[in-house]
Amino acid sequence: MKRVDDFRLRLGKHELVPIMVGGMGVDISSADLAVEVARLGGVGHISDAMIKTVSDRRYKTKFVKDKLALYKYNVENEDKSPVKFDLGKLAEATRLHVEGSMSRKTGDGMIFINCMEKLTMNAPKETLKVRMEAAMDAGIEGITLAAGLHLGSFALIEAHPRFRDVQLGIIVSSVRALQLFLKKNFRTGRLPDYIVVEGPLAGGHLGFGMDWAQYDLATIVTEVIQYLKNENLDIPVIPAGGIFTGSDATAFLEAGAAAVQVATRFTVAEECGLPTAVKQEYFKASEEDIEVNQISPTGYPMRMIKGSPGIGSGIRPNCEAYGYLLDANGKCSYVTAYNREVAAHPEARKITVMDKTCLCTHMRNFDIWTCGHLTYRLKDTTRRLEDGSYQVLSAEHIFKDYQFSVEQKIALPEL
Repeated sequence: MKRVDDFRLRLGKHELVPIMVGGMGVDISSADLAVEVARLGGVGHISDAMIKTVSDRRYKTKFVKDKLALYKYNVENEDKSPVKFDLGKLAEATRLHVEGSMSRKTGDGMIFINCMEKLTMNAPKETLKVRMEAAMDAGIEGITLAAGLHLGSFALIEAHPRFRDVQLGIIVSSVRALQLFLKKNFRTGRLPDYIVVEGPLAGGHLGFGMDWAQYDLATIVTEVIQYLKNENLDIPVIPAGGIFTGSDATAFLEAGAAAVQVATRFTVAEECGLPTAVKQEYFKASEEDIEVNQISPTGYPMRMIKGSPGIGSGIRPNCEAYGYLLDANGKCSYVTAYNREVAAHPEARKITVMDKTCLCTHMRNFDIWTCGHLTYRLKDTTRRLEDGSYQVLSAEHIFKDYQFSVEQKIALPEL
C-alpha cells in the first residue's frame, strides 16, 4: 500500500516530499511554519498579505504607524483615493520578511511566498510588481500567485534577473482559467513551474461562485492533467482543498498529481501564526459552524467560521493605516457599505454592517476566522485535555502523518 512518502515532487533541481503547505495570511502561514516544513523536506509558504503589519510585528518596524500619520488628515474623508503605499517601504517590509525567513532555513525543502493579487492597494500593478521583485531580491525560492489571477503577472517581472530562476506558480480552479493565463503569458516564453488546482472545499477566498458545492476537486484535477497532456506541457499539478489525510493525498498522487497543497490541518500547529485562543475555536467548530458568505470586499465568496467576531462589525474603515483592498480608484466596498449605514443611522453611536466586512482590520486582529470546509474534523486529529481544551499539535507531527499514514488513519499526538 503506497504512502505519500513513496512519491517525490521535482521542481528545478530540487527533489521534495510532495507536501506543500499553503500560504495563509496575515502571518498565519508564519515563517516558523514555513521553516519547519522546509526542514522536513516539503514546501512551506509565507504570505505577503498585509506585509507591513507582519514586519511591524516580527521586526519592530513602524510602517503602519508611519502610514497612518501621513494620511491621518483623510480619516474622516469618504474619498480614499489619496491614500497610497510608499513603494520603497513596501519593498523594505517584503525584504525583511523574506530575508528573515530564508536566513533560518535548514533541510532540503523550499520556502515560497504566497502573493495575493486581490491586495490591490490603490495601485494594483505597481504594488504587485514591487512585492514580487522585492521577494526575489531577498532570495525567495518561489512565488505562488493567489487570490485572483492577474493575467499579466509574469510580464510585470520579466525584466528581473531571477525571472527564469525563481519557481513561479499559479492557482486556478478550472481549465478555462489555466488556458487564459497560458495564452496571455505566451509571449514571455515563461510557463508556470507548477499549477495549484484549488477545489471548492478550500479555506478563505474561493475561485467559485456561491454554487461551489456543484464542483469537485478530483474532476477538475483530472481535466487539468488531461489538458496539459493534450498540449504536451509537462507542468506539475498540485491539488488543494479538502485533502485531509495522507490517504487523500496518496489518491491524488496515484492519479497523476505531482504533490498536494494542504493548510487546514496546519492551522492548529504550534508554529502557525493564529493565536492560541483562535486555534481552540477551530478545534471546537462543528460542520454547521462553517459557512461560505459574500462579505469579503474583494467580491469573492469566502469560507469562514460563522462565529467570527468580525462578521457584522461596523468598525470605522482604517484605510489610512492599512488600505490593502482599495482598488485602482481608491474604492473599497466596505467603505461604501459603512458610509451607507452611517447615513442611514446618523444618531447611532455604533452601527452594524452585515453585507461586507473591513477585511484589513479584522484579518490583522484575527477576527475573521477563514477556514477550510473540513475544519470541523480537526478535533479528531488531536486529544481533548482535562480542562476541556484541545492539544495543539506540532507541524512535524502533522507533516509526518500526511507523509506516512495509510488507510485513512490519523495519528494522534502523544500527551
